[in-house]
Amino acid sequence: MSARPDGDAEQAVADFVAGSEDGLAAVYQRWSPLIYSVALRSLGDVTEAEDVTQKVFVAAWQGRARYDPTRAKLPTWLIGITRNKIADAYEKRGRDRRIRETLIANTEPVVVESETGRVADRMLIADEMAHLPEVPRTVLRMAFYEDLTHAQIAERLQLPPGTVKSHIRRSLIKLRKGLEARADAHES
Repeated sequence: MSARPDGDAEQAVADFVAGSEDGLAAVYQRWSPLIYSVALRSLGDVTEAEDVTQKVFVAAWQGRARYDPTRAKLPTWLIGITRNKIADAYEKRGRDRRIRETLIANTEPVVVESETGRVADRMLIADEMAHLPEVPRTVLRMAFYEDLTHAQIAERLQLPPGTVKSHIRRSLIKLRKGLEARADAHES
């Protein structure tokens, strides 16, 4: 789809508000670079900026009936939504940091006394990983054994970056629970 000339901006907005998918496409094409650049400048992370941009346009599409062109131009309204989504991203960062810190603080350090202990730990982890579904297991291996970034994994597996992050987070939780269950059973 080619960019609409400035004279068609009002029509794109009207089509968008009316619920036309072509209107949504035109509005996205016209203002997504602005939204993305604001998000990227604020967050400093490409993946988060992409996620925020997507969330802004989803929220705008779902809330288009509340848009009032007499109160603000569409780009101004979109920037308002963007500020809210950026605030949500910062809140999520803080929540993730607190969870990570809590896990670190509540996890006893594992002292491995010998190479035999390290091999046994690796075997336990490999066994727990074998219980994961194929895609999450592949994502986890790429992240930890191949030391790939979320973006690199997403590109290789043709998955959205947010999906990669979710697979890693959920898989680590499952691994931790499985290893804790084994430790509890061993102590009993």
